[in-house]
Amino acid sequence: MALASNVLGTVNPVAEIAAQAHAVGAVMVVDASQAVPQMPVDVSTLGADLVAFTGHKMVGPTGIGILWGRYDLLAELPPFLGGGEMIEIVKMDHSTYAEPPHRFEAGTPPIAQMVGLATAADYLDGIGMEAIAAHEREIADYALEGLSGLKGLRILGPTEAVDRTGTISFTIEGVHPHDAMSLMDSRGVAVRGGHHCARPLHERFGVQASLRASAYLYTTRGEIDALVDAVEYARDFFTGRIMAGAAGGRSR
Repeated sequence: MALASNVLGTVNPVAEIAAQAHAVGAVMVVDASQAVPQMPVDVSTLGADLVAFTGHKMVGPTGIGILWGRYDLLAELPPFLGGGEMIEIVKMDHSTYAEPPHRFEAGTPPIAQMVGLATAADYLDGIGMEAIAAHEREIADYALEGLSGLKGLRILGPTEAVDRTGTISFTIEGVHPHDAMSLMDSRGVAVRGGHHCARPLHERFGVQASLRASAYLYTTRGEIDALVDAVEYARDFFTGRIMAGAAGGRSR
C-alpha cells in the first residue's frame, strides 16, 4: 500500500494496517514515493517489511530509487537479475548468490544517478524534513482554501491540511480534465490530468478522471494564486461563462 496517496494526498495508517497484515501472515510492502520527500519517515516504526521510494520525487535524478527491507526477508528473496557482483560462487550445475543487498544489484550500477540521489538526500537533510513538512502543510492549506472557493469544483480527498500532503486532485463540473489541463498549460500552470495510475480509485469516486496539482518545498503562495486563477479561467472558458460575463469580468 501507499504511505501517502498520489491522488488524494492522504497519509495512511500503515503501522495499524501492517499489524493486521502480519496477524494473518501477510507481508507489508509500502510505496513511500509520495511520503519520503515530504515528511520525516522512520522505517523502524512503520511496521513495514519492504519500503520503496523513487529518487526523482525528492529533487534527485530519474531512473533510480531505493528499496529498504527486513534483512531476513531480503535474504530469502531470490535475485531478479543476473550479472556481475550478485554471484557468490558459480559452478557448472548451480550458483550461489551474494548476501543482500548485493544479490539485487547486478551488473554496472547507475553510478551517476547514485551520486545525484545521495546529493539530493543531503540537500533535503540540510533543509530539514520537519521544515519541508511544515511548508507543505501551509501551502496545502492555502491551496485548499483557494480551490474550495471555486464553484463547480470538487476536491477528491481531505479538504483540510490534516494528515495529508500537498498533492491535491480535483474535478471541474462539465469540463474534461485533459481539456482543462491543456488550457492551464497555455497559461503557464502545470497540472496532471488523467487517472494518475489509479483508475480503480477514480471509479470509487464515480469520476472518469481528475486534475492533480502537486506542491513541494519550492512552491510559493503566488504560484497557488496562479493555479486558482487558471482553474477558474478553464472552468469559465469551457462552460461559456467568459463570453456570458465578458462585460462584467469573471467572478468566483
